[in-house]
Amino acid sequence: MKNPFIITGKIPEEYFCDRKLETQKIILSLTNGDNICLMSSRRMGKSKLIQFCYDKPELNDKYYTFYIDILHTSSLAEFTYVFGQKIFETLRSRNEKMLRTFIQGLKSLNAKFGFDPGSNMPTFSIELGDIVRPEYTLNEIFKCLEEADRPCIVAFDEFQQICRYPEKNIEALLRSHIQHLGNVNFIFAGSERHLISEMFLSSAKPFYNSTRQMELYPIVPEEYIPFVSKWFQAYGKEIGTEDIQKVYRLFEGNTYCMQRTFHEAFVNTSPDEVCTSDIIQKSINDIIEDNGHAYSRILSQIPTRQKELLYAIAKEGKADKITSGAFIKRHALLSASSVQAAMKKLLELDLVTVENASFAIPDHFLLLYIKKLMGEGS
Repeated sequence: MKNPFIITGKIPEEYFCDRKLETQKIILSLTNGDNICLMSSRRMGKSKLIQFCYDKPELNDKYYTFYIDILHTSSLAEFTYVFGQKIFETLRSRNEKMLRTFIQGLKSLNAKFGFDPGSNMPTFSIELGDIVRPEYTLNEIFKCLEEADRPCIVAFDEFQQICRYPEKNIEALLRSHIQHLGNVNFIFAGSERHLISEMFLSSAKPFYNSTRQMELYPIVPEEYIPFVSKWFQAYGKEIGTEDIQKVYRLFEGNTYCMQRTFHEAFVNTSPDEVCTSDIIQKSINDIIEDNGHAYSRILSQIPTRQKELLYAIAKEGKADKITSGAFIKRHALLSASSVQAAMKKLLELDLVTVENASFAIPDHFLLLYIKKLMGEGS
């Protein structure tokens, strides 16, 4: 039995909930030559939406489409490495002629590519250490895309990560390449709103006024609740509207957390049975337990002051005025300066996000795990 609440891999259209308007906007913008800045909270479904748009015939049949997640990159060399690797992998599965043109165009690296005699195809045997002149290699990659035999679309997910690279003027370097490309359009996606907004909405930044702005909000309950109910019923199972609403409210419409919960609840409900609130709670508890070791390791690796602040934010849900005397006294924190220093680190670790001066833990399952440690969870 196929689970209709898909949380990994490609999502077939029938299992893709809503996002019709967003899909239309993205496709229309890209096919009209616009670049897009796509902002959303973490795990709201932006990467799935990008891939969903890529699979539409308007893009799939006429463009080379590339998706590059740079969340875990930490330097320009690593950015260039991941960029080149994804271009290689995509072209390898789509167009052998274009792949060989791409390899020939990377003059700084083409001697490093391997060869598989079994498939008679090149292999990506390049190591990160082979990227000794990333600016030069990056220029070669952009040049290859510009000269491709069909237009290209490149999506950089978690694009705000480039702000953390040690090299200076990365934004200006990338902008200098991108602004001269006529055969390539870009999606710059990001989940750290304070950073991605600054990059694209501040007049002092190189990417200012260079993209169409789009924001991905939670799928409205009027769309999501019938979607869940429909797919339980399609497999001979039942679930109450009120229970779906409770999950929606608990996770504030976060797509991944809701899908993960209903994925597990679907497994835990037999055909001809009703998915009760107890089954849903057990499913959530199982997810937290599955992640427990990873969460425990995360918490064990952060210093006491950061952990105290993280727990304070968990207790409040959304925390405002965190350096105020009232907040510090309420949670027995050390001082305003120590709170500022701890918050800086928590933001860098992506354990906390900030939106409109309000701080929250973006991973709802981590939030529930911490609440359970504090004796507040079920």
